[in-house]
Amino acid sequence: MSPNNNKGYFVISLDFELHWGVFDALDLNSYHSNLLNARKVVEKLIELSDEYGIHLTFATVGLLFAGNKKEIEEFIPKRIPGYSNKNLNPFSLLNQIGEDEKSDAIHYAKSLVEKIKKNGNHEIGTHTFGHYNCLASGQNIEDFYADLVSAKEIAETMDLKLESIVFPKNQVNNSYLLQCKKNGITNYRGAEMHQLYNFDIRNKKSYRLPESIIRLLRLIDGYLNISGNHTYPINAIEPDELGLINLPSSRFYRAYSPRLSWFEFLKRRRIKKAMLHAAKNNELFHLWWHPHNFGDHMEENFKNLENIFKYYSKLNSKYKFKSISMTGLTNEILQKLKTK
Repeated sequence: MSPNNNKGYFVISLDFELHWGVFDALDLNSYHSNLLNARKVVEKLIELSDEYGIHLTFATVGLLFAGNKKEIEEFIPKRIPGYSNKNLNPFSLLNQIGEDEKSDAIHYAKSLVEKIKKNGNHEIGTHTFGHYNCLASGQNIEDFYADLVSAKEIAETMDLKLESIVFPKNQVNNSYLLQCKKNGITNYRGAEMHQLYNFDIRNKKSYRLPESIIRLLRLIDGYLNISGNHTYPINAIEPDELGLINLPSSRFYRAYSPRLSWFEFLKRRRIKKAMLHAAKNNELFHLWWHPHNFGDHMEENFKNLENIFKYYSKLNSKYKFKSISMTGLTNEILQKLKTK
């Protein structure tokens, strides 16, 4: 196949969650600046992406659509997930947060959602309403459905239709996909097909690696290829029995680390090689991260990201490698199937 006939796809999905995504795992005092700076990160991501013709999918926690606490209370799901681990319940924070975005910039982001919408080049999808943990014990399918209803309804107040979903913590629960379909979702980000990242594959193994080892291997895999490129032939991506499209992740984009600064070139090379493979072979490369990951060492993070974007431009010129949103790619795939 000549280069001019190639047309791989480059998808970037961002888990836009602010404090709602880390309240159960990170100490606010130590991470507060990252969360505050995430607002600047989003604005700079839009600016840089527009410069290089990149289309982003902002998978946004529904709570961030609210302009004030009254609006949150109006759209709280009719069913609150009964997590066995009570620390996972985001609604327990409501008596601790500020009244609106002006007084509390890490729990509200309506102005940023409006800015993304007004820009017009990027998609706003859902990261569920309350950063829902689909595989946690205690919650159930009815709780999940209620959460998605709230996410859809608060988005509708801004004339937004949510069509893509990124499951918090990449916890895809296949038995919950029908509830996504019922709420207008057409596509989702699945996990890489490897036991380091995929819960289903890991659970089928007779011997499960300890979580500490998995975390270490994931770290190494961010710099050296030990699990594969995780690119996916476009012609093999088809709707499931529900009509939903799975656009699996390829790589988590790790933020700049001063301790690992000597290895930044390896991280970039790891990503670029997978992008090249996707571009040459008509495949999908799906990169993702959280805006708050870039909240520290912003200059270094964006310098690295611009390096990736410049490489995308080269692949776009040589192989017609195309940047597209999750729903944009879903629509192209469905259209091609109709014309077969």
